[in-house]
Amino acid sequence: MSRSVNQVTLLGRLTRDPELRQTPNGKSVASFSLALNRSYKGGDGEWVEDTDFIDCVAWGSLAETMEKYLKRGQRVLVSGRLSQRSWEQDGQKRSKVEVVANDMTFIESAGDGGDSSFGGGDGSSDRKKSSKSEDVVVEEVESGEIDLDSIPF
Repeated sequence: MSRSVNQVTLLGRLTRDPELRQTPNGKSVASFSLALNRSYKGGDGEWVEDTDFIDCVAWGSLAETMEKYLKRGQRVLVSGRLSQRSWEQDGQKRSKVEVVANDMTFIESAGDGGDSSFGGGDGSSDRKKSSKSEDVVVEEVESGEIDLDSIPF
């Protein structure tokens, strides 16, 4: 049996504050939408700016964290999977494709602008904070002049 891959990573801005609600059995779920900007050259050779709007959902502790710390306009990196749901409304069949988030990284936080990561869309992970990278000095080296013993990893 062959396996499929359903994985998506999006970097965009929140179009609205995450909306937190509870399922009848008490599980937290947050709905939010991302605006993804892109540019491309049109047929006339001019650059065209375009925006895609993607609906997303997060569950459990990830949903609660997003509702607590994220606000409209903030940049966020979301990893998850695509999910399609179908329902009937007023006698018409409807369907929707959305991203079910399982991990999220703050690109801009409301307070200090630092980067933070939160995972556990299923509620199984604890909060984890990514470390900021240290200042790195890059020196130009001509080919063949690298001392392999001086590499720190």
